[in-house]
Amino acid sequence: MPKNKIFFIIFYCLLCTSVIAQNKTSKEIKILSENVGMYIKLAKTNIKNDKYYQARNDLDDALKNARNANNNALIGLVYYETGELLLLMQEYGEAELSFQKAILKQELLKNKKALANSYGGLGDTYLNQQSYTAANKYYRLAEIVYGEANEVDAQMFAILKKGIVHYKQDEFSYAIEEFDKCIARAKTKNSQDVLSAAYLYKGHIVSRLIDLDRGMRMAYKGYAIAEENNYTEVLKNTFFIISEIEELKGDSQKSISYLKKHIRFNDSLDAVRDNKLSTKKRLEFLKNGQTEYQLEKIENLQELKDTKTKNKIITMLAFAFFTILSLFTISLYKNNTIRKKSNNELSLKNKELIIAKDTAEQATKAKANFLSTVTHELRTPLYAVTGLTNMLIEEDPKEEQKKHLTSLKFSGDYLLTFINDILDINKIEAQKVDLETEIFNLKSKAKNILLALSNAQPKNNVKLHLEYDKELPNYFILDQVKISQILINLVGNSLKFTKNGDIWVRILKTKVEQEHYTLRFEVEDNGIGISKEKQENIFESFAQGSIEINRKYGGTGLGLSIVKGLVGILGGTISLESELGKGTKFYFEIKLKKAEKKTEIKQLHYFKDLEASKLENISVLIVEDNKINQMITQKTLSKMKIKSDIVDNGEAAVELIKEKKYNVILMDIHMPGIGGVEATKQIRKLDKNLIIFALTAVTLDDKLDEFKKAGFTNVISKPFKQEMFEKILFTELTKQNIIS
Repeated sequence: MPKNKIFFIIFYCLLCTSVIAQNKTSKEIKILSENVGMYIKLAKTNIKNDKYYQARNDLDDALKNARNANNNALIGLVYYETGELLLLMQEYGEAELSFQKAILKQELLKNKKALANSYGGLGDTYLNQQSYTAANKYYRLAEIVYGEANEVDAQMFAILKKGIVHYKQDEFSYAIEEFDKCIARAKTKNSQDVLSAAYLYKGHIVSRLIDLDRGMRMAYKGYAIAEENNYTEVLKNTFFIISEIEELKGDSQKSISYLKKHIRFNDSLDAVRDNKLSTKKRLEFLKNGQTEYQLEKIENLQELKDTKTKNKIITMLAFAFFTILSLFTISLYKNNTIRKKSNNELSLKNKELIIAKDTAEQATKAKANFLSTVTHELRTPLYAVTGLTNMLIEEDPKEEQKKHLTSLKFSGDYLLTFINDILDINKIEAQKVDLETEIFNLKSKAKNILLALSNAQPKNNVKLHLEYDKELPNYFILDQVKISQILINLVGNSLKFTKNGDIWVRILKTKVEQEHYTLRFEVEDNGIGISKEKQENIFESFAQGSIEINRKYGGTGLGLSIVKGLVGILGGTISLESELGKGTKFYFEIKLKKAEKKTEIKQLHYFKDLEASKLENISVLIVEDNKINQMITQKTLSKMKIKSDIVDNGEAAVELIKEKKYNVILMDIHMPGIGGVEATKQIRKLDKNLIIFALTAVTLDDKLDEFKKAGFTNVISKPFKQEMFEKILFTELTKQNIIS
């Protein structure tokens, strides 16, 4: 994850923490913090009593209290203690995640000792999974941070673990260097546990590579210290190492004896561990009875050698048999180790993929929220720009002012189109676009689109042509809005890059299956064309031919990306053919169902066709805190001959509804005090049938559900077109028989 995103997340967490914490008294926080300490102590007691799962519940309760107290230091501590418990239970995947969460909190708080502890715990997790590179990395971090915190004893353990990692990887020179550091410091600090382990591992290396006798003395010294103090973690590996040293010396009798001790000791530890864990773990232990079988064979072999010591031939055969069995056991052990390492690496990769997936989903969600916020903040002032511009144009401005106002209107409309394009891309990528199928005249729709674009085009002297297959019916069933968007974007794109030329729109039949037609749509021009290298990413968002083309011809670079998404939603794929200087052809195929001729509905003119007497009793309440937006909305209603009152907050709206009768409320969402959603909930308790519109710049689809639950009749997005506003208002007033 990029650093700037990490900083953003951390900042957001801190902000949320500070806001929530303000809602709790210092006494409550103190009690919660004390509860955390109590639960951690309970957990440690339960661990000592082998009640691991009860300890896990205690730590879960500790985490809840730490979160409620908003204490990042305690949260990090609980995550660390949980990681240690999970490590003890050999739940390595969960332990790894818990230590990482602890590290995130402790890095934030710069708690060095706690941070070093978590680094060490994560190193132990990777060491147990034989992920030596990762283990070495975190032991090294633990060593550094312990040094900064002046925690000398703890730093020794980190150095020892680094040495063991090098030992496991056969990096013996590095291992000896680390073990020498431990021995020197342990003697000064009288740290017998570190000293015994360092002597043991270093003695094994020295006996194998340098001096057998010196190595033996060193290893036995470490063994003696571990046995005297009952250091279980050291003894786990001690007997096996001593067995190997005795084998190097040539004393097979002692080698076998220590190997048997190693097997018995580790089997007993495994049995104890399995007994502490679940029934499933215990069953897995009982199922794996190979070590007991091998031990029995070794004991039988020893008995055979003891009873027939005088028979040299039989003794040699028995020794040979043991050697073969040992080699076979070592081979099995190595194979199991390799298999386990492969499984751990695969598990690690799966975790990385899951983390990457979660990160991608969070990034997508953050992008969607960011776009929603930006478009909301743009729409609010844009409502004022477009509204005031339309007012000035309608108020008979001077001739020299008309040109400037027309340019201002064009700029406002362009900005609104750009915002809507961004939202379309966001919806398509989030797969939140639904199909709204209906009967429509495809041929008429295509003609109207070309006529509108022809009238609106710049003076490029371009002719638009429609070729509609004569064998095709006119009426089909599909989402006509999305087909219109596709054709408008494709033809609009061709108009930008064609001068003194022609554009052909072709709708052709390719396949018929009963009432279903597969149609091929083509949009071809003889404009500037697209180079081969630019064709590869032409359908990506914000992609255009080049920076120079962007500056010369304008546009957002979103149109073709929207087209690709919409064609995909309709079940097709889009392609292109182009050559520089000769033109471009876009084409796609989609399936439509044939329909009977649609009954034409007479065009309504809404409020223009109504008598003044039907409008004089309609009253509207505008709830809006922005003075300019108040004026624009009231002016819009005045042109429709509808009376209105204005209040600038939700509380005033609720009080006014108690005193006066209104037919319609136009409610803004974001206002000081009670917002539009809460005000609507309160008004609904007073009047269930009142028409309430959310007049807002909010655009996220998930907000629409919130508005519906609050009791809004409908939503009108700002800025809106006059015709659309009249249509929605007229429809709702007609439904309630307020006008007829």
